[in-house]
Amino acid sequence: MTTPTEPTVHGVQIDAQPGHVDIRIDAARLPSDQITGYVLEHDVTVALPTLILHTRQPDHVQWQGLARVAVAERADPGPTVAEFLRAVDPAALERAALDRNDLDGSRHELTRAMLAQLTDWALGKGTG
Repeated sequence: MTTPTEPTVHGVQIDAQPGHVDIRIDAARLPSDQITGYVLEHDVTVALPTLILHTRQPDHVQWQGLARVAVAERADPGPTVAEFLRAVDPAALERAALDRNDLDGSRHELTRAMLAQLTDWALGKGTG
C-alpha cells in the first residue's frame, strides 16, 4: 500500500456513543468491530483537522483511500514506563518523597509519597 505524498481531503462523519462508534469516510462506513478508538485533532491555525484511527487488525484487512487519516496501533506503555523508572535516581526519589507536604503519618506513607512523586515527575511537574 503506498502513501500519497500530498494528503487529499475526505469527508468524515462520526457518530459516537459510549461503547460504539460509526465512522464514515466519504460516506463509506468503516467496520465498527475494527475500530478501537479515534482522536480528532484540529489546530485552528491549520485549515483541516486530522483524524487518527486506532484499529484492531485481523489478518487480510486493508484500508484504502484514507488520505489525511492515520491508522495507529495502541502502544504497550510497559517499555516506556520501565525506561522512565530506570532513569529515576533512588536517592533523589527518596529525598523528594520525604520533602512532600502531603505526608500524613499513615501506614505506607513513604510508598504513597514515592508513587505520587513518580507520577508528578512523569507528568513533568518538578524535576527528577
